[in-house]
Amino acid sequence: MRILFLSQRVPFPPNRGDKITTFRLVERLARRFEVEILAFAEDPQDAQHAAELGRRGLRTRLVPRPRGLARLASLGAALASGRALTLGHYASPRLAALAREAGARADLCYAYSSSMGAFLLPLGGRRRIMHFAELDSDKWRQYAQRSHGLSWPMGRVYAREARTLLRFERELAARFDHSVFCTPLEQAIFERAIPGQPSSVIRNGVDLAAQRPSPPAERQPDHLVFVGVMDYLPNIDGVAWFAREILPAIRRERPQARFTIVGSRPTPAVTALGSLPGVRVTGFVDDPGRYLAQASVSVAPLRIARGIQNKVLEALAAALPVVGTTPATQGVEGQPGRDFLVADKAPDFAAHCLSLLQDPARALELGRTGRRFVEAHYDWEQVLQPFDRLIDTTLAAPPRARP
Repeated sequence: MRILFLSQRVPFPPNRGDKITTFRLVERLARRFEVEILAFAEDPQDAQHAAELGRRGLRTRLVPRPRGLARLASLGAALASGRALTLGHYASPRLAALAREAGARADLCYAYSSSMGAFLLPLGGRRRIMHFAELDSDKWRQYAQRSHGLSWPMGRVYAREARTLLRFERELAARFDHSVFCTPLEQAIFERAIPGQPSSVIRNGVDLAAQRPSPPAERQPDHLVFVGVMDYLPNIDGVAWFAREILPAIRRERPQARFTIVGSRPTPAVTALGSLPGVRVTGFVDDPGRYLAQASVSVAPLRIARGIQNKVLEALAAALPVVGTTPATQGVEGQPGRDFLVADKAPDFAAHCLSLLQDPARALELGRTGRRFVEAHYDWEQVLQPFDRLIDTTLAAPPRARP
């Protein structure tokens, strides 16, 4: 049987949140089915990455992401028509044509993210699964709330995107056979906003073999680390908050404390943080896990966050103690105080970090507890079993009648 899989990015290498998940999904599907992937190319090496997927039995066709005048025209059309700007951002006649062609011969079409679901809407009569992961409209609502009083024009844009994208998400949920979310919390948000539509939870996992605990002797004292893609708004906001409001309080008690921001594509605002005392910005690194192995505490200071944070799972798998905010940790179904520490105000966040830096034995035990937690609940082989059942159930049933 054939499955068509649409993804915003090439699902290889699995080195960031969505690519980690999509790689695991297509790899799992390829064990039993013929899989074709359609994705946007955004990196000069994506052709090589697609070829690697092909060597793994995953035929992958790429379309350049719209840029320049073509993107401006699509965004203008979306704005004029009252549609979500997200749809204009990803509009591509070429990808739409490929989706129609490949979808016509597929037994099941699978879209990862609402923007990719748009390309499957014309395929009436086909089985279709919409993997939202999280409800993006609610993320834009959070952006609008966060910008209130700080960035009036952008706040209006964010609020409009929340409204228009929710309208589109309702259409997707009504016309696809099933919707998928990455946590029970995200599923609950969906059920409140779009009631009466079938949905499931497929959790993210973590590569326990790749993220091995390092010996305590390799941990560098007073070293705090954040790992993430650094052109993503929640990450930018989070590291700036930590570097400017939390780290100074830590350094007043422990002047030698330092904070390393690890991740590709740092914006100028992130790069500028490197001029602050005790802050280092690495930019792209081949092996972010090396920094997890050397650090004494992983921080997740995200004030805007949705879904499940892979950066938290990876730090826990590395037996590195984690201090995070409620938004950063609520998707990880652990117990605050046992598996990780949680604080939402700068003084409390600093106090948690200091408690671990000042007590290495406590930090070591918290890290070990976190590792045991992800071993029990987030191994990929375990978390993808419901995914297998969803695929089988969808293939066994006739396509859902569309309104």
